[in-house]
Amino acid sequence: MHEKEFFYTDNIREAGIRAALGQELRDLPLQVLPVVDSTNIRLRKMAEDGAPDGMALIAGAQTAGKGRLGRTFYSPAGTGVYISLLLRQTGWDPELTGRITTMAAVAASEAVESVSGKKAGIKWVNDIYVEGKKVCGILAEGSGHREDGGLSYVILGAGFNVFSPEAGFPEELLQKAGAIFDTYEEQARENLAAGFLNRFLHYYRAKDHKKYVGKYQTRCFVTGKDIVVITPTEKRRAHVLAVDENCHLKVRYEDGREEMLSSGEISIRPVAEA
Repeated sequence: MHEKEFFYTDNIREAGIRAALGQELRDLPLQVLPVVDSTNIRLRKMAEDGAPDGMALIAGAQTAGKGRLGRTFYSPAGTGVYISLLLRQTGWDPELTGRITTMAAVAASEAVESVSGKKAGIKWVNDIYVEGKKVCGILAEGSGHREDGGLSYVILGAGFNVFSPEAGFPEELLQKAGAIFDTYEEQARENLAAGFLNRFLHYYRAKDHKKYVGKYQTRCFVTGKDIVVITPTEKRRAHVLAVDENCHLKVRYEDGREEMLSSGEISIRPVAEA
C-alpha cells in the first residue's frame, strides 16, 4: 500500500491507545470513533446518560468541531486526533476547576514533545504552538445541572493537528495553523492521545494542584512580549510582565495601568491585524 493511501485510511485504534496508557489508566473508560460531529457534544450527551468520571471519547475527524468563543475547529479526517474527557467530582474544588485548561495546556505540550521531539510552547491561555504555528486548541465546558446549583461535570476537549491536510489548511488558517509532524508517522495519533491522557490525569489527580505551574510558566512564551488584549468592545496594547502561580497574566497597558488577566484572548500581532 502506498504511503499516501495508508495515510488517509489509517484509523485510530482503541487497542493502540490503551497499549500506550500508563498502568494506572489501563481500565480508563474509552471509546474511539472514526468521525463524530464534535467530541465535546457527543460526550456531553453521554454524560447526561450517566457516563462515568474519566470517560474519554476520541475521534479521527469532526464535522462540527468546537473551538473557543463559539468558533469552529477545523477537524479533517486522517490528519488529527480529537479528544474529550469527562470529569466528575462529588464536591468541586473551585481552585482545581479553574486550573483544568492550564493543566491541559502543559499536558498537551509535553505530549507533543514526547511524540515529535519538537519544542512545544503555550500561548496564553491554552493554545499550543510548534515552530510558530498553532497545533492544538483546548476547550473546557462545565455543566451546572445539580439541584444545589453546583457544577455537575466538566468536559475537557483537546484537538491536535498531527499531520498537514492533503490540500493544505484553509486560507483563513494558513498564517496561524500548523501540524506537529512534517511527514506521516505510524501510530503517532494513538501515542499522542495516550500521552495527553497520561499527563493530564497525572496533574489533575495530584494532591498538589499547583504541581504543574512551574512548567506552565516556563512554556508560556508571551512573557516579556508586547501584546494586544482583545475584548468584545476594544483592543488594547499591553506588555506582559509575568505569569503568576494561578497562571494569570500580569500586563501593563500603555497608560501605565497594570492588570491581572484570568481569562480572555490576546494577540502578539499589531492592533490592525489582531
